[in-house]
Amino acid sequence: MANVDIYEMVTNKIMEKLEQGIIPWRKPWVNGGAVNWKTQKAYRGINTMLLEPGEYATFKQISEAGGKVKKGAKSEIVVFWKWLEKEEDGKIEKIPFLRYYRVFDINKQVEGLKSKRNTESFEHDPIAACEDIVKGYVNGPKMRFESVEAWYKPMIDLINVPPIKDFPKIEEHYSTLFHEMIHSTGHKKRLNREGITDTVRFGSETYSKEELIAEMGAAMLCGVAQIENTIIDNSTAYIQSWLKALKDDKTLLVKAGSAAQKATDHILGITFDGE
Repeated sequence: MANVDIYEMVTNKIMEKLEQGIIPWRKPWVNGGAVNWKTQKAYRGINTMLLEPGEYATFKQISEAGGKVKKGAKSEIVVFWKWLEKEEDGKIEKIPFLRYYRVFDINKQVEGLKSKRNTESFEHDPIAACEDIVKGYVNGPKMRFESVEAWYKPMIDLINVPPIKDFPKIEEHYSTLFHEMIHSTGHKKRLNREGITDTVRFGSETYSKEELIAEMGAAMLCGVAQIENTIIDNSTAYIQSWLKALKDDKTLLVKAGSAAQKATDHILGITFDGE
């Protein structure tokens, strides 16, 4: 099957899923993100951008649990909304009031407390078709497999993805890696794509479009490796979350799909003509 047919097949599947409604998106690896140490509940909203992955607790929580904040440790801020009630002309009006509290990473800044993280790991055999795609990326960025984050940093041309053992499904490891690989094609020495080469604000239209490109390209690479059926729901949910940011403009998928095809072909070493 020609690659163009695979791209179209994957795009059609994504469109069909989008028409069915929103599927909750999840990070497919364990031990990811920032959580409250005491409850192990993940922080949400803007806090996911304020905090590095880790387990956080307030000074009071640390003290009550018998721990001690290390000398010189600098706290981080967690924000939340508190509703205040104001009575006017006999009516009660609720007013949102932004509050914050300070937290410390118990694994880096605290003594005497132990992590409550799920340390489960998984044994997988590499998928040959996926490994061929990764190894075939000529002049690609450096790749690192550690920590609890997945990212691509253009300034140092480096990809980081959690190791295979952190993923319950190995296909999700490759899907995550492919996502970051697609981002890396936008580097100025490769396809020179605006969402990577320019200074872009998180949540902006340009940033959102780049995320659509990366996830659609990742889905296409999974299609080439014939593992798309295991990751399509999560990919669709991720795409849906960014379409929401762009006011559900599904026509953007056409433009993102075209850029994703170019990025995918670049990784596969396929030359193309025109736009």
